[in-house]
Amino acid sequence: MDSNNPIRVLQVLTTMNRGGAETMVMNYYRNIDRTKVQFDFLLHRPDRGAYDDEIESLGGRIFRMPAISPRNYFRYKRALKRFFDQHGAQYLIVHSHLNALSYLVLGAAKGIVPTRISHSHTSLNPWSIFRVFSPEADKALVLKSFMYHHIRRRCRRVASDYFACGEKASDWLYGKALRERVTILPNAIDTGLFALDPEKRKQVRKDLGLADALTVVHVGRFDEPKNHHFLIRVFHALLEKDREARLLLIGTGKLQPAIRKAAADKGISEAIRFLGVRSDIPELLMAADVFLFPSLYEGLPVTLVEAQASGLPILASDRVTQEINVTGLVEYLSLETNPDVWAAKILEKRDIRDPSATQGVVDANYDIQANARFLMEYYMNKARE
Repeated sequence: MDSNNPIRVLQVLTTMNRGGAETMVMNYYRNIDRTKVQFDFLLHRPDRGAYDDEIESLGGRIFRMPAISPRNYFRYKRALKRFFDQHGAQYLIVHSHLNALSYLVLGAAKGIVPTRISHSHTSLNPWSIFRVFSPEADKALVLKSFMYHHIRRRCRRVASDYFACGEKASDWLYGKALRERVTILPNAIDTGLFALDPEKRKQVRKDLGLADALTVVHVGRFDEPKNHHFLIRVFHALLEKDREARLLLIGTGKLQPAIRKAAADKGISEAIRFLGVRSDIPELLMAADVFLFPSLYEGLPVTLVEAQASGLPILASDRVTQEINVTGLVEYLSLETNPDVWAAKILEKRDIRDPSATQGVVDANYDIQANARFLMEYYMNKARE
């Protein structure tokens, strides 16, 4: 380790848009001492992402690989080999956030990069294969999820270190037998950004034309695991109880056209704001009254940490890990429960925001400052070894 240059850690992700794992990595990147540890990024999409400009402004380099798919598997493997042949000696640490597919990158790095971290951000379920019969299911994604479920243990053979966002995500990727070897790294946030500011709330509500309407928010990519079709059914049921209610949908993705059509078919498009990818998530959470999160599966979603730091009451599916409920603001419902019941629960929660919950998130070890110090010291200790 050269004391005059920072340790360069290769972070491996799909693309650097505002997804959960990507946002978590950026939270850490902004808060480490970059004179000691610097991040580079190995990404799997040709297009620039929302965070690319910031990465480069912070001194990070971006390398690109082909997308991982069965059709270009051998091309991808050759590209990985070329990358590590050319650049591998520059790194003492590679930190992969590709879940089950981390085994491909870490396998290519084995014998070249001494510290190879596999990081689990999700927890799939074997029952997901049965969703292939649902008319709303993205069948390619369902089959891909089922494949991940069956290849996930390969990471054990090629990783030197094991990380996860929570116990459920750890058990899914590594199995319970490895629990004691897994480092749980919280999806930490800058809690101060999310603490409720009444003036900001008032201004954003005015800008969005929300007036006094009950406002429900969801943050997440338009992909099947986020379960937007069910979310639309719940909001439709809510409008039957409160026709002035409004829904903020933050994010983008391939299912957005289908969700727009579902809303139009139900005649509720005027009550929904499709806000796209946003950089003002803290302010939008302040503007909302209830956070709705009916996911089919998750790891430990950073969006729910952010929502709790904002004091928002949350209604989530029981597929979301109980670990995330660090403030008591999260209530869980089965996806088998009628949307009318979900809607009634939303009405119950409209006036129970808890501004003191910000401190609860800090106390639960989700504040970024201490966690960034821990991660930086982890990297530095590994580099010394």
